[in-house]
Amino acid sequence: MTGWDDDDRLLAALRDMARTRSAVPREVVDAAKAAFAWHDVDAELAGLVYDSALDDRLLTSVRGDHRFLIFEVRDLTLEVEVGPEALFGQFLPPQRTTVVNRLRNGETTGSPVDDTGCFVIQPPPPESFSLSWTYEGRSVRTDWVT
Repeated sequence: MTGWDDDDRLLAALRDMARTRSAVPREVVDAAKAAFAWHDVDAELAGLVYDSALDDRLLTSVRGDHRFLIFEVRDLTLEVEVGPEALFGQFLPPQRTTVVNRLRNGETTGSPVDDTGCFVIQPPPPESFSLSWTYEGRSVRTDWVT
C-alpha cells in the first residue's frame, strides 16, 4: 500500500502541495483567458505570408518603428501596418466589413472598413493581438501577432 488509503494523510499532502505552489506566469494566464474568450472557434485562419519583423533584407532604418504584415485567405489579402500612432489596414480587393481587434486579455475593439477596404485602429494594440472579420458570410481571423 502507498498510504493513500488514509484520508487524513491524503488531505494533508494536498494541503502541502497547495501551499507550496508557485505563481502561474502572467503570459500563461493571459493565453488561457484569450483561449477561453475565443468565441469563433470555427473561424477560418488567414495565413501570415509576410512580416517585416522577420525580413532581414529590410534595414531597420528603412522599416523604422513600423511593422508591415500581409495575411491571405482564399482570394483576399489583408495588408496591415502597425505604427506608434495607429494600426492601418487594407483589404485587397476592397471589402465592406468590420474588423475586430482582440487582445490576449480578451479586450476587443471594432473598426468599420470603408469602400476602399481601409480601416484604422487607434491606438495601436499595446500587446499581442488578433484581427477578425466576416468575409463572404464566413468568420475569418488572423493568428496572434506578437
